[in-house]
Amino acid sequence: MNTFKSICVNCGSNPGLEPDYMESAGLLGQTLVENNIDLVYGGSDVGLMGKLAQAVLQNGGKVIGVIPESFADRVGNRHLTELYVVASMHERKKLMFDLSDGFIALPGGFGTLEEIFELLTWSQLGYHTKPCGFLNVCGYFDKLMAFLDHTLTQRFVRQEHRRMVLVDDTVNGLLKQLETYEAPKIEKWIDKDKG
Repeated sequence: MNTFKSICVNCGSNPGLEPDYMESAGLLGQTLVENNIDLVYGGSDVGLMGKLAQAVLQNGGKVIGVIPESFADRVGNRHLTELYVVASMHERKKLMFDLSDGFIALPGGFGTLEEIFELLTWSQLGYHTKPCGFLNVCGYFDKLMAFLDHTLTQRFVRQEHRRMVLVDDTVNGLLKQLETYEAPKIEKWIDKDKG
């Protein structure tokens, strides 16, 4: 059973089309506080990121933001428990990883997907055993999950690694999966002796 002092949430810096995206960000923030889990996130005060941080702070929780200096002045949230301003996106992701016991992706764009998939890749390669999950609000990640199933059938991803991708459409359901997650102990490579 995994216990969490802090969870990193990757999510959009835009609100998205569906009102449920913002509502779910707020609910996730509130639920983290109810479970005594600190929030680590990208440090912005806009979109889902801003809503998430606001919900944690309004419910008495702790929020740690990490933002690159290149856009800290434009969208940095100066009302957090802690805000780290770093030199680059690479430094940002490394610090967020170091500060977190697990990871959740809410709906978002390129940055959200890049961040969570880098974490999954590190796990696949055995660099860490921290759980990674997707909060599938309004079926946002349905087509992505179908594509991941396709990578499995095409023999680019092992079944054990496909199962690393936790997904649920409820906050509590996803947190439960993160708590019970066990990292696979198997090599990444399929048919590595075939040319």
